[in-house]
Amino acid sequence: MASRGGPRAPGTDGSDFQHRERVASHYQMSVTLKSEIKKLIYTHVVIWLLLLAQMCVGHLKLLPHDQVAMPYQWEYPYLLSILPSLMGLLSFPRNNISYLVLSMISTGLFSVAPLIYGAMEMFPMAQQLYRHGKAYRFIFGFSAVSVMYLVVVVAAQVHGWQLYYSKKLLDSWFTSTQEKKKK
Repeated sequence: MASRGGPRAPGTDGSDFQHRERVASHYQMSVTLKSEIKKLIYTHVVIWLLLLAQMCVGHLKLLPHDQVAMPYQWEYPYLLSILPSLMGLLSFPRNNISYLVLSMISTGLFSVAPLIYGAMEMFPMAQQLYRHGKAYRFIFGFSAVSVMYLVVVVAAQVHGWQLYYSKKLLDSWFTSTQEKKKK
């Protein structure tokens, strides 16, 4: 091709390089989706650390029970939800499809399922709170049911978007794999 100040190749005006400057769309999508999933995983880690801190404070009795309630039953299996997130992060460097699929399946098992169970477990207590105004568990003066339902809603959204973006990323990786096989 042409150098900055030197002669140009014969038959070209120097503007025929732009078609080679574009990145294939599935590679662009892969980078974007990985970035979005990483943000969601980091958000999940923050939620996970808050639940872990609540469990440690509750079990080790670092604060009185009127300030930090004992954890609900759904919180124990939810602690395993960190594993699918780590598996998802491990799938990124080499676009490992099998790790991403395992991450998606185990997200349903270790993340979404405990959240559904938690919503069902806390429902009678939420009903009692909103019908009669009585709460028996508290987290820093707030009703533990209200705080934990907020956690469940935010975590469900994080995991839902994580699964959605993971599926889109998986489709993107399959597209690039199919194009490599055609060549």
